[in-house]
Amino acid sequence: MDKEFFNGMNLAEDISEEDFQYVKEGWEKVQDDISKEEFIDKFNKVKDEYKDASFFSDKDFIDMVVNPFTGEKTETVTGFDVETPKTIAEVEPGNQGFSVIARVMAISNPKIFTTRKGDAGKLANMQIADNTGEVRLVLWTENIKHLKHISEGDIVEISEIDCKDGFRGGKEFQLRPRSLLRTIDESSENWPDNIADFPAYEENIISISDIVPDEKVSIIGRLIRAPAPHTYESNGKKGKVTSLEIQDSTGKISYTLWNNDVKLVSSLDLKEGDIVKILNEQSRERNGEISLSHWDGRILKVEGDFDIPEYEENIIKIGNAQEIKDVSLIGIVTKIQDTITFDRQDGTKGYVKSIEITDDTGSIRVTLWGDDTKLKVSKGDVLKVIGGNIEYDDYATSGYRVNTNWNTELRVNPDENQDLIEGLNEISSKLGPITISEVQDHEDDGEEVDIIGRLITINDSHSFQRDDGSTGFVRSGDIADSTGKVRISFWDEKAEVDYGIGKAYQVENARTRLGMYEVELNVGKTTRVIELTDAESSDLPSFEELEEQIYETKKIDDLDEDDMNVKVVARILELEDIREFERQDGTKGRVRNMTVGDVSGFIAVTLWDDKTDIPYDINEAIKIQNPRINYNDRSNRLELSIGNATNILQPSYKELENLPDIEELQETLYTSKDIASLELEDRNVRVKGVFSEPYIQRMLIPKCPICNRTIEDEDEEECPNCGNYIDKPKYLLMLPGKITDDTGEIQVTFYNELVEELLDMKHDDIVALYEEGDGDFGFLETKVMDIDGNTLELLADITYNNYDEEIKLRPKRIFKNEY
Repeated sequence: MDKEFFNGMNLAEDISEEDFQYVKEGWEKVQDDISKEEFIDKFNKVKDEYKDASFFSDKDFIDMVVNPFTGEKTETVTGFDVETPKTIAEVEPGNQGFSVIARVMAISNPKIFTTRKGDAGKLANMQIADNTGEVRLVLWTENIKHLKHISEGDIVEISEIDCKDGFRGGKEFQLRPRSLLRTIDESSENWPDNIADFPAYEENIISISDIVPDEKVSIIGRLIRAPAPHTYESNGKKGKVTSLEIQDSTGKISYTLWNNDVKLVSSLDLKEGDIVKILNEQSRERNGEISLSHWDGRILKVEGDFDIPEYEENIIKIGNAQEIKDVSLIGIVTKIQDTITFDRQDGTKGYVKSIEITDDTGSIRVTLWGDDTKLKVSKGDVLKVIGGNIEYDDYATSGYRVNTNWNTELRVNPDENQDLIEGLNEISSKLGPITISEVQDHEDDGEEVDIIGRLITINDSHSFQRDDGSTGFVRSGDIADSTGKVRISFWDEKAEVDYGIGKAYQVENARTRLGMYEVELNVGKTTRVIELTDAESSDLPSFEELEEQIYETKKIDDLDEDDMNVKVVARILELEDIREFERQDGTKGRVRNMTVGDVSGFIAVTLWDDKTDIPYDINEAIKIQNPRINYNDRSNRLELSIGNATNILQPSYKELENLPDIEELQETLYTSKDIASLELEDRNVRVKGVFSEPYIQRMLIPKCPICNRTIEDEDEEECPNCGNYIDKPKYLLMLPGKITDDTGEIQVTFYNELVEELLDMKHDDIVALYEEGDGDFGFLETKVMDIDGNTLELLADITYNNYDEEIKLRPKRIFKNEY
């Protein structure tokens, strides 16, 4: 007979040949009494029953199966010392290995714990009594198996007990791994003669309505609610809690399980509708309500004919909401807000989230707390709220809200109540995002809409000061679908999210705002922004398709004043420093100028505020989406204005195919002229000539560091314009002179960076030499005279000198500087 004969038998994987031989011999002893299948089934059941007893082997389990048929004794379940049983009173802490006979007065549910080595263990307590006293008996992992055969009121014999000091004071008994604990009856030879002196066990089941605070009570009732466990934090430690709702014919009560005890719901397979018995649990009163907490008592499922009514669920209509506790509602989820994190008074973090549910009579806000904020629910789902409290709410449209708590159970798309759910289908059919073009139909400020689109532009976040002194943040962009685009502004926390251009988002509860030309959307605290996967956004056009659909690509020479939704791909030809200015309202602004060009021409670009911070470089290719195109009367040219409504992006490879590099653009766009041919309208012309007559006396112009106005006396301690104290002026570098070629001469003035380039010196070094010389130019004059007579090739604009009533050069770049 080989091992295959015992297929299906839960033998140890590393069973020795000797132990397997014992299994075979055991089967041979009983094969005339039971079938092979019955033998294997009995073995597996015994092994499962004693799975917590680590000291048992497969040989022990074979004995438990075989010995009842053969009449042999099973050593593993013997060991009661009938000669020397002790009374509870005579045992003292330190006594070991003794036996007692006692009545079971109370049993706890096993508790799960983790040992210092990380192993899982179990612990249970029993209260036992004899004619001399009562004591707690502690059962460890290996002893838990005995609880399957013992109930309150049983007379038990217990062997191999140790007595120790109890952690609550007094003494307690503890079992060893191989201790015996079993029931006996009057037929047992160990049945005590003085059993009449043992205290009687009285279950004393009372009605829920008769429970008063601060007592040990026992009840029988129907489990009508088993919410999912919630986490909590106390003194830096996290735990779990759930409150079961129990009902009998007289009322309802909450029964709270803490930490590892919440696992009793699953280990006992407790389900709503079960009849449960709760024994010896502590009652308490809080906020005017009495509840039970699970500590040393016990909960168990029972069967029988009890006077307990079937649970009748009372689901109220949302339109009938009024201040009432412990109600059930069911509705379609029509709004979901993001979870808000807040600080509790004890320093821990709290979480709250609001959703809205709707039935055929109205809508109501449901407030979720703690772990309930993690509930996986989407718009259009059916949500059943069991055990919520309806409270008055000044800010709610309906005047009420549903507040959840530990006792509340939330069911998403429940299987029950299908008759009510079918009546909500019409509401569900009206949910869902609208197209972006439909946003323009909502002309009232503050309407809430849902959209799905792809972000095609996004600006940097910037801060602002509110009237109450707090700092706010806002970030704007454009979002589009196949029907159009809409301006969208993200506020405060939503402005700090890392959004991605080209990514698809579902935006729920965005509020409409009537902008200057069209309806725009605001994304604030109550708005949800959900990034979609490629699969979820497969119906949206790609970013490239949307860009081509929304923006018309134009060459610079084809631009017209007031063009809208155009796109320009160009290369940066010139780039000036950022300048600060003060607006009429006293706020500070920033501006930066640059020139960009493509094969058709070049155009001046003005960057405002946050747009000035983008790290641009000369020769860099950029894509300008939706610039504002203005006509400048002074220059008689079009210009691009770049503010918050415009986005500057990196062009794609395809967009760069027809854009030359900067050298080719300069050759194409910058016209070379001799001095005699220059006209006032000329911009970006190449002029080549000899530099002469440098005027060094006005090379450093002192400026107020606050208002940037020129200071006539650089020793002034107070700015005559703005009145601010001047610790040290800042200096503008300026070098006037003349450029001469074969056709004539023209005045020229170099500023700042171009002066640095001509002298091959840094601004700060020039200022330092000037200040060291106490106004005497000295070495600086020598440096200037070294370039007198040099041939310069310049890129310049032509401006008008009102003083001399002549045109002059305003150089923008030095191409060549030759001696």
